Amino acid sequence: MSTIKITFPDGGIREYESGITAKQIAESISPRLAQEVLSATINGNPTDLNIPIVEDATLKLNKWEDADGKHAFWHTSSHLLAEALQELYPGIKFGIGPAIENGFYYDVDSPKPITEADLPIIEKKMEELARSKEPMCRTEVSKADAIKEFSAKGDEYKLELIDGLDDGTITFYRNGSFTDLCRGPHLVDTSAIKAIKLLSVAGAYWRGDEKRKMLTRIYGISFPKKSMLDEYLAMLEEAKKRDHRKLGKELELFMFSNRVGQGLPMWLPKGAALRERLEGFLRKIQKKYGYEQVITPHIGMKDLYVTSGHFAKYGADSFRPITTPYEGEEFLLKPMNCPHHCEIYRHKPRSYRDLPIRFAEFGAVYRYEQSGELHGLTRVRGFTQDDAHLFVRPDQLLEEFENVIDIVLYIFKTLKFNDFTAQVSLRDPNNKEKYIGSDENWDKAESAIIKAAADKGLQTIVEYGEAAFYGPKLDFMVKDAIGRKWQLGTIQVDYNLPERFDLTYTGADDQPHRPIMIHRAPFGSMERFVAVLLEHTGGKFPLWLTPVQAVVLPISEKFNDYAQKVADLLNNSEIRTEIDVRNEKIGRKIRDNELKRIPFLLIVGEKEQEENIVSVRIQGEGDKGAMPIADFGAYVKELVEKEIE
Repeated sequence: MSTIKITFPDGGIREYESGITAKQIAESISPRLAQEVLSATINGNPTDLNIPIVEDATLKLNKWEDADGKHAFWHTSSHLLAEALQELYPGIKFGIGPAIENGFYYDVDSPKPITEADLPIIEKKMEELARSKEPMCRTEVSKADAIKEFSAKGDEYKLELIDGLDDGTITFYRNGSFTDLCRGPHLVDTSAIKAIKLLSVAGAYWRGDEKRKMLTRIYGISFPKKSMLDEYLAMLEEAKKRDHRKLGKELELFMFSNRVGQGLPMWLPKGAALRERLEGFLRKIQKKYGYEQVITPHIGMKDLYVTSGHFAKYGADSFRPITTPYEGEEFLLKPMNCPHHCEIYRHKPRSYRDLPIRFAEFGAVYRYEQSGELHGLTRVRGFTQDDAHLFVRPDQLLEEFENVIDIVLYIFKTLKFNDFTAQVSLRDPNNKEKYIGSDENWDKAESAIIKAAADKGLQTIVEYGEAAFYGPKLDFMVKDAIGRKWQLGTIQVDYNLPERFDLTYTGADDQPHRPIMIHRAPFGSMERFVAVLLEHTGGKFPLWLTPVQAVVLPISEKFNDYAQKVADLLNNSEIRTEIDVRNEKIGRKIRDNELKRIPFLLIVGEKEQEENIVSVRIQGEGDKGAMPIADFGAYVKELVEKEIE
């Protein structure tokens, strides 16, 4: 039999007989590796462990620590859930059941309603099936046979999916009595699934179309060890305490009103003040780097977004056009700021000496999200982007891109987002029709991002298919205090919009040249950033940012006047201070204000009034002792300066 060469991630090359599987290769390396490996990536494509390899290939063996390993584990778990449901709910029909970032779900059409009270019974059945070590059997089927299989079952959802597939590309996976239409990959069998928790039941429109039938979506997660599940459930409990919707209400930061409209947040005084401080913080940084503030309207002519390509990409999912009494005149609520900034650039001739030009705007934009997709501040219909667009010459691109990286890193350092990865988001090479622009421009843009990230020594991962439709991106993926990943901040290189808007500058050769555009939003959006910051800090914002830095607590109403004097002195020194003059015992006042996450509680009574001092209590630390009012003010200012130095 012929031999093939297998190249491993470390560059090592080994020879094997043609037809060997990744599972057999793992067994040849070590029995322990064979036990731990969950899936394989062959020539960059995730696949099953038992697929024969018949030619030279690159091979990565994926364990639990690898994203592709988890994906196969959770994908198999979704099929295990479906098998359990099939046994418990005869006549049930199945939509889709993918692995997701944390766990899996399955959308089903059940003849009997499924509620969260039913989940423990379904879990028990899944555990029973997992212990039986059911193999995940992959078969290739013709389109005709696939239609015959699911027609016999009367499963119109699978038939609709099959209708969109080409003959010769269809595969089934079988585990036990359950057969699914699926590309894979999956585990070899179900025995690795040791701990299962079904988390919730929700409604989901078939194929995300609110005009189609509402299916039942069952979410779950699974692990190879029970201890891992226990840790995850403890994290979920902590996440509930940190839920930004809960904290936003408690801290009186923002609200929603059905009369105003779903997904349209309104900022209360403390939240608005917090936002203004964040904006001021970024404006100060931007001024240092030579940005100029601009302001653009909340709407624009439809033709503006046709020119930019946004209407073709997002028009079907946008708010409907706004018509006027003038026939044929149509406006759109602004979905992006960049087309407006392009128009500002082109309103007068530009010289090579003028570049780089850096326009910045905290611009409100609007995008229609289905009501089921809305979620607090993280998924809204109206939001404010900390947007900026840089127009640069080719010789300026790398330096300007790296300067934007520096801004993002400074923000993360100041706000203590210390655990992050930079994701290089490139276009899908197999689906180029999703994007606008030439291959040449895409290649140049992608190369610039990769070089800038390398020059800055960033820890990067590459994700194909995650680029914006007009250009590649550098996305910053942040881990919060309890280990969850969030996408915060993005930088994009764009050769395409300057072409679409015919943007030019006159070069040193006195000829017109095309600028390159950099899109950047270090916060992403103000709404999402505040939500993530709330959950990251648990509502205990950095001292420089927190809405209220100190609260004065008189031990009785006799000392209210002195408390007011203290508050006035501190507020005049730009230390944000409130007074709690409720007719409550001091212990109750302390507890209530600690729940508000106020950093400093200043207790005043007879002694403090006589000596012109305050007794200081620090959030989470207890008593710090007494000090003169001026000394306390100086102490707070020193702490603030250290936080934002």
